[in-house]
Amino acid sequence: MWVIMHTGHFGERDRMSICSVAVRRNPESRHSESRHSVSHPQPCPCHGETTMRLHKLAMLLLLTTTTATAASAPVHYTLDPDHTYPSFEADHMGLSIWRGKFDHSTGTATLDTVGKTGSVDVTVDIASIDFGNPALNKVMLGASAPMCQTQCGMFDVAKYPTAHYRGKLTDFVDGAPTKAVGTLTMRGVTKPLTLAIDRFKCIPDFMLKPRLRCGADALGTFQRDQFGLDGGKSFGMDMKVTLRIQVEAVQDQ
Repeated sequence: MWVIMHTGHFGERDRMSICSVAVRRNPESRHSESRHSVSHPQPCPCHGETTMRLHKLAMLLLLTTTTATAASAPVHYTLDPDHTYPSFEADHMGLSIWRGKFDHSTGTATLDTVGKTGSVDVTVDIASIDFGNPALNKVMLGASAPMCQTQCGMFDVAKYPTAHYRGKLTDFVDGAPTKAVGTLTMRGVTKPLTLAIDRFKCIPDFMLKPRLRCGADALGTFQRDQFGLDGGKSFGMDMKVTLRIQVEAVQDQ
């Protein structure tokens, strides 16, 4: 007789296993059997094999799901202040482009290369500004520009000691983000700011193996007068500021 075993919904091959069971009688006892004898169903010899195969399949699915979940967990990083310097470029009276940087920044980041997500949260110490010109540093950190009647706003570091950027890492290519979409808060004003990530790489840290060190180079622009930094606008100075940010971060323990 043919016994058909329905074994679940794991696929056509596993859902229906067909066992051929040949039930043979002893020819010598064939005539001695009663007309009313009851024939008992024979157990399918493949039942145990099928059950074990389904058990293995279920364990494989569980292992695959667990591994995928673990692999997509975000990794947390802390910015290395000795390798992170937000630099900037700004117009000076239409005559030249002045460049400077901030010498001290702190922050954190997360990165999930499998899930293609991540975040950055950076705080910049405004007092660490450095144009390579101490006199200009002092002017920029004040509340207003000298010899100015209108549109004179400077960093006013006594009132606004930090700037803050918070964003999401997006547009991943080959496991690396190519953009950060977020907001910049400066002088009490928050505005959208998107950074293009031109370069991104993670390697085992030479001193802290197996922890990772990730580095990036990012670029963005904003209009400084939107943040109240309008000093020199009445003199015809361009308000556009270009950010060029070098950043490195180390994986947390």
